[in-house]
Amino acid sequence: MSDDGADPADDAVPADRDYADWLDALADGDGFALVCSDGHGSLPPRRVCPECGAADLSREPLDETGTVETYSVVHVPSPRFADDAPYATAVVEFGPTRLTGIVRDGDRGSDATPDVEIGDSVAVDVGERATDGERLVVFRPAGES
Repeated sequence: MSDDGADPADDAVPADRDYADWLDALADGDGFALVCSDGHGSLPPRRVCPECGAADLSREPLDETGTVETYSVVHVPSPRFADDAPYATAVVEFGPTRLTGIVRDGDRGSDATPDVEIGDSVAVDVGERATDGERLVVFRPAGES
């Protein structure tokens, strides 16, 4: 606790709220990135551009599909993802920013290793962890509903 009596946990609330609001927008099909005048993209709860420090950020829509830049298949998960394994975590480029999320494929069973490759086109949505029901960013093959 700081000398002024403020609880450091209070600082996390706006960031958590901004991220929750971003997930709500993403789930509603209104995903967005915060973009500076130089075109660097980031996600809430940013207040300044992490690349150049610009404080003037505009809300720009995410592209409808993104490209898988890299991925990793997890077979031995952390406790928060115990019931989700195996799963693939991917970094996907969506216009001015990259998102990290879990790859899901509706045609495969929950015990199947996710089918993903670098260069794949994917759409972004919001899903839930099987382990605890917490919301997370989910990628699905482009064109899959």
